[in-house]
Amino acid sequence: MAQDPSFQDVSLPLFPGSDEAPAQPLLPGRLPSYIKDHRARLRDRFMTGGAAAVPDYELLELVLFRSIPRRDVKPVARQLLDTFGDFNRVVTAPPERLAAIKGIGGAVITDLKILEAAAHRMARARVMQQQVISSWDALLDYCHTTMAHRETEQFRILFLDRKNVLVADEEQAQGTVDHVPVYPREVAKRALELNASALILVHNHPSGDPTPSDSDVAMTDQVQAALAALGITLHDHLIIGKSTELSFRAQGYL
Repeated sequence: MAQDPSFQDVSLPLFPGSDEAPAQPLLPGRLPSYIKDHRARLRDRFMTGGAAAVPDYELLELVLFRSIPRRDVKPVARQLLDTFGDFNRVVTAPPERLAAIKGIGGAVITDLKILEAAAHRMARARVMQQQVISSWDALLDYCHTTMAHRETEQFRILFLDRKNVLVADEEQAQGTVDHVPVYPREVAKRALELNASALILVHNHPSGDPTPSDSDVAMTDQVQAALAALGITLHDHLIIGKSTELSFRAQGYL
């Protein structure tokens, strides 16, 4: 079925006057004054008061202004929040689920995924090459930012040097909604390749409940045994839920 042209979107150039081709308007004529004035007021309020001055739906509108230049984006922002729950879940939603929302096309999805990638990189920059003991809260924030809203399980490894400085962060595997394959020998092999002295395992539970399963506990024991044989320490295994996390070390599993 052909898409209603009034619900198409397009990305505007990031830098006016650059070599990017100008975006074509979705609808003929100038932007209606009520939309133009609303956008100007909202941008001014954001620049004056920062993020605290705008609720989630208006912050989302600000993002959508660039993607949808010729239409009132408030209904689209509301629909996205009604569907996914909050700003974070909108930005981290899978592209195929975003595409199912009326009015959402490739430009919106691309801009949201760029925003998500930027958030991940900013959170990661706060923990890389930092001692994990002194940056533990930032490390947890990073794990939640990158993993809490995923719809499938992901297994990551944080590699530490002798001073417990985070020297590498790698995704080892992706799985289904309730399982991710982990191979202790591969974990130990990679630790040796990076000359790591200690590791922190991290994976998420898409259900939102960070309680470890029997297989989580068994896998952790196997990885710890493989590492111990090489003189490498397993500091912790973190399970990331929707709003909280569980530490194997704190709960006595390690």
